[in-house]
Amino acid sequence: MTLDAVKAAALLFLVVVVQVSIVSAYHQLGGSADLVLVTLLALALLRGSIFGAVAGFAAGFLIDSAHLSTLGVTSLLLTVGGFLIGRYGETTARDRFHAPFTSVGIVTILYAVGTLVLRFVLGDPAPLGRAVTELPAVFVWNLVLTMPVYAVCRRLFPPIDPGHRVHDVRLIGVSQSAPSGGGS
Repeated sequence: MTLDAVKAAALLFLVVVVQVSIVSAYHQLGGSADLVLVTLLALALLRGSIFGAVAGFAAGFLIDSAHLSTLGVTSLLLTVGGFLIGRYGETTARDRFHAPFTSVGIVTILYAVGTLVLRFVLGDPAPLGRAVTELPAVFVWNLVLTMPVYAVCRRLFPPIDPGHRVHDVRLIGVSQSAPSGGGS
């Protein structure tokens, strides 16, 4: 597990540097991709909720530090996103084809809304018009990046137990036995 943590830290550091220096300057179709978000969601989907939350916090802290913005805003959003998608990966089959696309699509929208809400609550400028006009392009670019990024992450972080598939979610404290019929 420590090797996975070191690989994830190196990968996320590299992705944050590429995002801040190259990708964020490239605005096609009205927006730019969020490479850090897509990479984080791929890691969380492959390794679980705790791994995703810790990786999200670290990546968010690096982004906030690089942009010299309010520390904690991006960290909070990426921590929540990494945890939720990691939990989604734990409770459903990770190897389903639609899982990375569903994760990236939903979290891209939630991330944009969460950013607006947090900035509004903190009293920072939260331009709603700009966010609404950029969201479709960011959504498309993130979905375009999903498969290549997920393939690279899956190569770097192979499944721990490839034969294990989650079929059911078991509730804690609930008896799994069938209720007994009273007669007749």
